[in-house]
Amino acid sequence: MFGNAGSDVTQVQTSTRVPAEAFRFRTPTIETPGIFVVIRWVYRLVRLVVLAPFRFPVSVGLIVSSAVIGHTFGALVLAIMWSVADLGLLVWWRRWPSSFRRLVALRVLAAWRWLANYQRHWQPVLVVAGLAESYQERQYLPRIRSVRCTDWADRVRVKLVPGTKPEDFQVRVDQLAHGFAAPSCRVHVNGARDVTLEFPRRDTLAEPLDALPVESPVDLRAVPMGLCEGGDPWTLRLHGTHVLTVGVTGAGKGSVIWSAIRALTPAVTDGSVQVWAIDPKRMELSYGRPLFAHYADSGESAVDLLEQAVSRMQERATRYAGKQRTHVPSAADPFIVVVVDEVAFLTAYHPDRDVRRRAENAIATLTSQGRSVGVSVLAALQDPRKEVMNLRNLFPDKIALRLDEASQVDMVLGEGARERGANAHLIDPHLPGVGFVKLEGSPVPVRVRAAFVSDDDITAMAHEGRGD
Repeated sequence: MFGNAGSDVTQVQTSTRVPAEAFRFRTPTIETPGIFVVIRWVYRLVRLVVLAPFRFPVSVGLIVSSAVIGHTFGALVLAIMWSVADLGLLVWWRRWPSSFRRLVALRVLAAWRWLANYQRHWQPVLVVAGLAESYQERQYLPRIRSVRCTDWADRVRVKLVPGTKPEDFQVRVDQLAHGFAAPSCRVHVNGARDVTLEFPRRDTLAEPLDALPVESPVDLRAVPMGLCEGGDPWTLRLHGTHVLTVGVTGAGKGSVIWSAIRALTPAVTDGSVQVWAIDPKRMELSYGRPLFAHYADSGESAVDLLEQAVSRMQERATRYAGKQRTHVPSAADPFIVVVVDEVAFLTAYHPDRDVRRRAENAIATLTSQGRSVGVSVLAALQDPRKEVMNLRNLFPDKIALRLDEASQVDMVLGEGARERGANAHLIDPHLPGVGFVKLEGSPVPVRVRAAFVSDDDITAMAHEGRGD
């Protein structure tokens, strides 16, 4: 009896079991009506026609002007106009062949790079880098607006999609450079939804630079130092600021220091500039001792020199109070440049605690009060850590040569510098003098190379300083 009842229950349970697939939600398939497909393609065509003058202004302008002239004045006038234009191009080609070939070559190169590199790899690179936005199973990509080529780099102008910020590109420069097979990438912000990606094709700073010619008179707000990556001269402001140069051993700190001193030589000779030098290693600055108004090579003498500079600065401030707000270099009131090689020796490594304290106080006073009275500090450092040098923020202008670690880039140049392409930790050890400069008020680091000033150049400068 019980056995039959159990079998009946089993049969009922088996017969009422519902497959699991019946409970799964199935998205209904909806076919887009043909009229909407046609409307979409018409919209795209109209949009292309409307935006064509903005995307291709030269081509559209030529076509429209030719049509207007041909319709108004006839085919003969149009033919004459084009003949004159062709003749002008021929004269340009024959008279200035190098500039003509350069323009044509860059235009052709830009078209080729757009097709073969950027347009071809645009979607996969941006998707992998996380720069594509998705919404309702649709993918939205930033759009390439134009590709322009210079002698050394490609400039890709990009229109961002809503939801993407320029900062999103800045933090992914490494992925973008790798994806488009470029040695580096820098992001220039043109607007809230408009950026330009700069991809170098070659390293314009690979070759060393000889010492630059000495120019007179000296412009203390634009001292010639070397070359920028874009081919422009690199000039450094000294009057009204302080400069900190950081780099490992062999990175080229001496090139930066001596390039600045070399450029100042005419002003040193006429007395409108004085260089006060501190050389703890006794190897870097000793070559040019005749150029220096004061020279120190030990901890105690270095601190005395710094405190003497503080006294001179305070004396000037007392004289200027209520009479003038800016310093004008002259033989009676020279501009003073305090050059400190390996400043960490004074602030962190010297065994005497009192020397370290006095040196740090003097440097802090000079860098916080000396700008307006014509006293500038040009310091060099190997280790940028705060426990070694906690006065970094008192230097408005900073130069990062080759560094040991990626984290040190932001220590030297400020937060976000590495995200903007300042990869000082990746500089080739065989490129001394190459680095990134970040100036006061400018968030974008600039890649530069300082000229190399040889021992013979320094000796000649020293002889000139003595009046030999």
